[in-house]
Amino acid sequence: MKITTYPGKPYPLGSTWDGNGVNFTLYADNATGVELCLFDSTDSSKEIACIQLYERSHQVWHVYLPDIKPGQLYGYRVDGPFEPSNGHRFNRNKLLMDPYAKAIAGSIDWHDSLFAYEIGSEEEDLSFSESDSANYIPKSVVVDNAFDWGDDQLPRTPYHQSIIYEAHVRGFTMTCPEIPEEIRGTYAALAHPAAIDYLKELGITAIELMPVHQFVNDRSLLEKGLRNYWGYNTIGFFAPDVRYSSSGVQGQQVVEFKNMVKELHKAGIEVILDVVYNHTGEGNQMGPTLSFKGVDNSSYYRLTEDDKRFYMDYTGTGNTLNAMLPNVLRYIMDSLRYWITEMHVDGFRFDLASTLARELHEVNRLSAFFDIIHQDPVISQVKLIAEPWDIGEGGYQVGKFPPGWAEWNGKYRDCIRDYWRGADSMLGEFAQRFTGSPDLYQDDYRRPTASINFITAHDGFTLHDLVSYNDKHNDANGEDNNDGESHNRSWNCGAEGETDDEAVIALRQQQKRNFFATLLLSQGVPMIVAGDEMSRTQQGNNNAYCQDNEISWLNWAAADKEMLEFTKKLIQFRKDHPIFRRRRWFQGQPVMGRGLEDIAWFLPEGTEMTEENWSHDFAKSLAVFLNGKGLHSVGPKGERILDDDFYIIFNASHEPIDYKLPEAKYGKIWKKIMDTSVGDFTEETHKAEEVIRVEGRSVVLLKHHFAHNETKD
Repeated sequence: MKITTYPGKPYPLGSTWDGNGVNFTLYADNATGVELCLFDSTDSSKEIACIQLYERSHQVWHVYLPDIKPGQLYGYRVDGPFEPSNGHRFNRNKLLMDPYAKAIAGSIDWHDSLFAYEIGSEEEDLSFSESDSANYIPKSVVVDNAFDWGDDQLPRTPYHQSIIYEAHVRGFTMTCPEIPEEIRGTYAALAHPAAIDYLKELGITAIELMPVHQFVNDRSLLEKGLRNYWGYNTIGFFAPDVRYSSSGVQGQQVVEFKNMVKELHKAGIEVILDVVYNHTGEGNQMGPTLSFKGVDNSSYYRLTEDDKRFYMDYTGTGNTLNAMLPNVLRYIMDSLRYWITEMHVDGFRFDLASTLARELHEVNRLSAFFDIIHQDPVISQVKLIAEPWDIGEGGYQVGKFPPGWAEWNGKYRDCIRDYWRGADSMLGEFAQRFTGSPDLYQDDYRRPTASINFITAHDGFTLHDLVSYNDKHNDANGEDNNDGESHNRSWNCGAEGETDDEAVIALRQQQKRNFFATLLLSQGVPMIVAGDEMSRTQQGNNNAYCQDNEISWLNWAAADKEMLEFTKKLIQFRKDHPIFRRRRWFQGQPVMGRGLEDIAWFLPEGTEMTEENWSHDFAKSLAVFLNGKGLHSVGPKGERILDDDFYIIFNASHEPIDYKLPEAKYGKIWKKIMDTSVGDFTEETHKAEEVIRVEGRSVVLLKHHFAHNETKD
């Protein structure tokens, strides 16, 4: 097939359709030659043309093809030295996916030819493979970016009004009976009215999707009959994963993803992507050559200083992208900007974000990565959430990210779990976590909303399993079954796993209500894992990363409707009361006009706690007064924001405790509106200094209504 070629331009990178033809560009600094290969759109194994690229502007190779249109399949072959000890792994026998591909047709068909070395050779990765991988590698796709967004706008929900819901595209919809079977597990399913109505009724404001970038399904898992379900193994940072598409593989997945975002935005729901810019799915020196390794290994990865054959691994996956290099920083920023401007997403949660901040071996909060994001007029305006750790030395960085960033607060998770399972822990730390973790975030102009509070996440037990298992049960992963208590901080309430014991079942339900109540009444931004609100179980599996089956999927037929209704009411209650979603820190100072502090902590005797009380690790109970006149905030028009006063009693002891309500200056009449030992919201009335019984392992919430005409935000 004869192809007309023009020199083309070095920017933008990737394949760009301009209405008349396609400009192809590839960054490959150390390459000596680049070949663009085109494939038949109806038979991706059939190569129809191979075009040598002669134009090179600095490190970018480019060509323009006037006769090519969207839907065209393509890949690259890149020439250069094969010198692993010097960091170079060029092998033109390997067809490569475009790092900037906006869509990828299909997934990997595992074969030994996908490796740049000879599998089984005594020289291992130092050997050279001459087998062609073209028949086994998915092809990149030319995409038309045109899409009718209508009047779509980012909801831009403020952090303090946000309720985040971590979900998996496939797992959330796979068994939902109201969604047509043919689209379950896809972007179209998430855009279906049944899915959106559920999210709206639950009350969430943002859905945080587990990785949707095109990812690698590990060969080792497939050989065991398993799959990489979570998707933290990216190979295409611009491409929505084709496995979640119900409409096609040649660009249709992009349109389907955009339509999903558009429909969620219509419902006022933000879309946050869990992104994995710390590593790729190519693994270490023994991994396959799929894209970056073959395009220019030393220009993308962090290699060891003594022998560039090996990879620095701060991620536990075999490699680490080198965010110190300008081309990698540009790549990450181009990807982020693309998902905002072209795909209209509302923010990102950065997996192992500490890796991106590493300068040489140290985590540096002033690294180029943060500087570039801070000054970028597009990226800096969306939600940026860090998983503030990696596996390298010094990688645990909770509370150390710059202003403008929120963080998954692992200390919140651990503290609240310890408190409700009855572990010896200081009440002082519980108070810090409940008030937004000022010990972690108050410096450097950050707000309580820097803390993303969570009890559970995709990694670890579900909420139901957290109160049902002491040990992890991961036999289905082919792993040893051993004690996971130190990691999970779980307590099974007296029986391991599912049980018919009604007392144990009742206690588990109560503990789940305690966790939800603590989470949604705490300062900061609450994050709920999909299915926790309906008591989803993974049968004790605390690491279901390879379980693309009923272990991981939401079981809609078995939904715990009682827990679901409780969660809905609690979320709505939080939304109704700005005192639980403050934008500013508690000051612990008297509020003008009332002489009462904005927050005060109490003992069962009705007296305020002293410094000595905070250090008692045997204490399991405390109460907190929240002054609705002490929000220190104004609304969008400068109006003062006020709320009712609240008194919350937390009792993690197994025994009931009699609590004396505080003196009348804090409130003459209190309404008990929630008691987790009862399991629902109530309207019980109590007077100041009255003694009330707080059952073991329960939360009691009381409200004092103070009439006013000012605005609640």
